Amino acid sequence: MKFKLGDFVRFVDEKREGYVTKIIDAQTLGVTDEDGFEIPVAISNLTSVHGHGITAEEQDAPKPIQVSVPTISKIENGIYVAVATDNKAGNVVHFHLQNQSSSVLLMSLTTERKEKYTGAFHGIIEAYQSALVYSASLADLDLWPEFTFQILISGKTDAKPVDPLVIRKKFRAKDFSSEQKELPMAKNKGWLIRLDDLVPITIDAQKLRESFFKSPAEKKTVDAPAKEIDLHIEKLRDDHHFLEPDEILQIQINHFQNSLDAAIVHHFDKMIFIHGSGNGTLRDKIHKLISKNPHIKTYMDARKEKFGYGATEVVFK
Repeated sequence: MKFKLGDFVRFVDEKREGYVTKIIDAQTLGVTDEDGFEIPVAISNLTSVHGHGITAEEQDAPKPIQVSVPTISKIENGIYVAVATDNKAGNVVHFHLQNQSSSVLLMSLTTERKEKYTGAFHGIIEAYQSALVYSASLADLDLWPEFTFQILISGKTDAKPVDPLVIRKKFRAKDFSSEQKELPMAKNKGWLIRLDDLVPITIDAQKLRESFFKSPAEKKTVDAPAKEIDLHIEKLRDDHHFLEPDEILQIQINHFQNSLDAAIVHHFDKMIFIHGSGNGTLRDKIHKLISKNPHIKTYMDARKEKFGYGATEVVFK
């Protein structure tokens, strides 16, 4: 019999059961029992417990677990990972992909560890429903793989299609440093991590212009940005010492995009973004976004005598 992470199993030769929390090798699994101890067990000494969560037979055709929503208003609409603790095995946590929106999600989860990839889940998650996508032992947090969520969003209304989301997430200890809370779509307590906040949110400049002609009650204003925008992380966040490199880059890109869109709204003729030289990652990301923006005429290295290659000047149409 073939098992996967998260399967609930029972020992053949003794009265003990628990969750599969580690694949040790082709013949041995790590099983965490209700006392929170992870025990190496031969696969031949295990049997699947049917009717408890997702069984091993279901792995070839994973199906989302439909969960009734107790109170939708508890959290803001979006896409979340609810990391729920287990009542029986204290170290085990279950990852539920939570669709807190009116759209339907076609979603896959791939894990990567040392350049080895595993398809952990694929399926459809209906509006305001959730699906169990992964299970692991919290004690092995440092050994967890990197998660790649690929999400296709399908709306049921007459709306423009949304670009697919590709979200890469490496869970860290700080993700679980806060107090556990009641999870809106799960019976157990745990942590709620929003995924679509990790994707750059762009401002539609045309819609912002149109908003200036709305009534005062509807009007949304956008402050004019500075002519020079410093994207060094220490200028943007006081807690930058606690951020991971990918989080820092995302914050810098978001700040760049918001400042750029605001400059377009206020009809700037040009502006400068100070990104530093470093390894060139931020500079390359910015230049790629600039090159695709229809409101930009050209761009160039800004004032080399002052910034070297650490700043880019943008000239608007």
